[in-house]
Amino acid sequence: MDATSQERLVIVEDDPVTRAVIAGYFTDQGFQVEEAETVLQARQTVRRFRPDLIFVDVVLPDGDGFELARELQSVSDAGIIFVTRRDADVDRIVGLELAGDHYVSKPVDLRDLLARARSLLRRRRIERDVARRNTVATFGPFTVDLLRRELATINGDPIRLTRGEFDLLAALVESAGHPLSRDYLIEVISNRFTDVDARSVDALVARLRRKLGDTGKSGIIATVSGMGYKIGVPVERDV
Repeated sequence: MDATSQERLVIVEDDPVTRAVIAGYFTDQGFQVEEAETVLQARQTVRRFRPDLIFVDVVLPDGDGFELARELQSVSDAGIIFVTRRDADVDRIVGLELAGDHYVSKPVDLRDLLARARSLLRRRRIERDVARRNTVATFGPFTVDLLRRELATINGDPIRLTRGEFDLLAALVESAGHPLSRDYLIEVISNRFTDVDARSVDALVARLRRKLGDTGKSGIIATVSGMGYKIGVPVERDV
């Protein structure tokens, strides 16, 4: 992989050993890595380096990692993963509501952290691709705005979806009738710190079908035997 195509990562961590271990591992995995050990250094590095991804420790010598993450959101569209020893549920909730995409507790499982990082980067790429295209699509009796994350009937009646339900529906709509495997859909709905598997995908599809009034006869979401699911009706986009 050439340097221009490498994903850029900033590690904000005041412990030099932890920082070096994470930096070395992600460098070996093909990332361009910059390090910062304070809030001040993090601000400077993010503005200069323009990362795709930022790992942030919650406890830093000159400030709070939660507040730093919220600040960085105003100057960067990088994904943010908190990596910290503070693993209380309240810290997870606060961090994820403020700014974070994932929350990982120390000691760090490097392979797990890499999987979360790659999943987050894939999701960000999908979101950027959607933003460049016409984001409104019609399928069956429904209209979906993939950028605004809104679903409605063609009569304009809104349908409320959870984040996971919308992410799954958006992936099916984007595939425009091509089958998507359960493994792929697991990646689509694997965000933050929720553990999902094939049964989770099936349960989410069942919930989505109920909200769409899909009894199986309408075939809005069709099951592809031995593989996964697809949109079973034509998808149309305005030009």
